[in-house]
Amino acid sequence: MRSGRIALAVALLGVALGGCGDTDIGPGGGDEPGPAQIVETWTSCAEAAPQAGAILSVPNTGAPTPAGVEPKIGRIDSAFTPVTAVLCGRELRPGPGGGRDQVATERRATQIAPLLAALRLPDQESAGDVACTLDMIVPPWLALLDERGRWLRPYLPTDTCGKPRPELRTALAELSTTTVDTRVVGQVEGPAAEAAGCAQRWTDLVWVETSNGRPGPPAPATSLAAGPLRLCVYQVPSAQQGSGKPAGDFVYGGPLPAARQAGVLRALANRRAVVDCATPASRFAVLRPLDGTAGPDRYVELDGCRRFLVTASTGGGQLGQGDDALAALLGPV
Repeated sequence: MRSGRIALAVALLGVALGGCGDTDIGPGGGDEPGPAQIVETWTSCAEAAPQAGAILSVPNTGAPTPAGVEPKIGRIDSAFTPVTAVLCGRELRPGPGGGRDQVATERRATQIAPLLAALRLPDQESAGDVACTLDMIVPPWLALLDERGRWLRPYLPTDTCGKPRPELRTALAELSTTTVDTRVVGQVEGPAAEAAGCAQRWTDLVWVETSNGRPGPPAPATSLAAGPLRLCVYQVPSAQQGSGKPAGDFVYGGPLPAARQAGVLRALANRRAVVDCATPASRFAVLRPLDGTAGPDRYVELDGCRRFLVTASTGGGQLGQGDDALAALLGPV
């Protein structure tokens, strides 16, 4: 079993990953929360908090997801004496055959006096206008157990900006924990995607942009002098095709050969009118700078309407019309 310390996630509002976890910040408006609901028997994070700390969506393995227990979060009742803290979360780890897996973890700590002291603090009340930053503190999913194995979800006291109090953040960061259970939730990145330098999953932005009435008229701003590009090709499951945000799974990719890149860039610089078409693509390609620097991203539908989209790093995109020849240039490398 591994020992470690707890890190609090910090994300900018508006760009935090969906499903990052339960913030546990509790009710606002200055109302003092009531006592937490006490649950008779702790089982595991897998049952009580199956989605805690979800990092990224992963394919459904076919096994049903436990519903989880959602007791009322509240203050620690004086009749309840916590002896153990349980933290449920997830992390990314190398897969046994390469790539990366998303792993659900259950950690425990028994030296919890500073944590309990911080949890019993009141909310800080605002003393007028307070300058608050836009970062969002995401603490871990936390439960407290007593000697009988009963448990509860404690309320996390907040500062004047509605974030966990500094004392609580410090107590969580300094908590020494032991990992008592892990389980692989799914594969985030397979060995082939890792070797190609591609993400395991990507969204078909051509479909997203066009189905939302964007982007503007055809006029792709593609430089024929672009640096080396990386090709990543994705297959869209039939159930995802035509959805609001179709996600594709990695098929093949790698550095785009220079001879092919020249032909691709010429094809993306054409000014053909975009066809009136509403057929979702089953495959699409993503072209990004090989060195990982910010630059135009290029999306190409490899079937369906055969459109392409060039998006600037500063935002916005321009739509163009591809063809079979462009799709052939984006075959396996």
